[in-house]
Amino acid sequence: MSTITVILADDHVIVRNGIKILLESDGDIKVIGEASNGAEALEIAERLQPDIMISDIKMPVMNGIEATARLKSVAPNTKALILSMHEDEEYIIKSVESGASGYLLKDTTKEEFSKAIYAILDGQKYFSGDISNILVNNYLNMRESGPLFKSSPLSGQNDYHITKRERQILRLVYEGHSNKSIAEELGKSVRTIETHRFNIMKKLEVGNITELLRKIDHEAYLIQD
Repeated sequence: MSTITVILADDHVIVRNGIKILLESDGDIKVIGEASNGAEALEIAERLQPDIMISDIKMPVMNGIEATARLKSVAPNTKALILSMHEDEEYIIKSVESGASGYLLKDTTKEEFSKAIYAILDGQKYFSGDISNILVNNYLNMRESGPLFKSSPLSGQNDYHITKRERQILRLVYEGHSNKSIAEELGKSVRTIETHRFNIMKKLEVGNITELLRKIDHEAYLIQD
């Protein structure tokens, strides 16, 4: 596999150093540039054309959300991943709207960090479990009032090979449950539920939680026994 090139944008040097060590321990990931604000990050991205730009939100000169929104104009093939300590819904939604391919909290594990990077490079979206729950609730709040399960011309079919367990999880996701809540209800670990959700999204060919919920809206049989 070819080396995955990354640039880091964070106004704290010690934080960048820690992230760099964490990422490069993977072996296939190389940090090729560092920036202390969004404007610097865009200059580096334009010059180096990395695979991924990992950015904090709160930075001087230009914040991470604005830098993410401008990224495609200088580096069309570079993906944006937000890494932040903020679990605020407004930041998360704005990051998604700006074109971020993922959003992770700074207390994420090395395993999830790597998983997010590989998923994003594969053209998918990646949001940590708590972030996904915020996006689910945001979607539910925006959804027009109506019956929970809409009719579908494909009702009764299972072209995606969704298992009974996956249908259970899909139904709970659709109802707005968090990974932790689903894990408790099904007697499984949070990590197991996250793995199921990742596999479900791959089967349904959706890139983020909003697309997943829309697909269920149109193909309600996916969550019916």
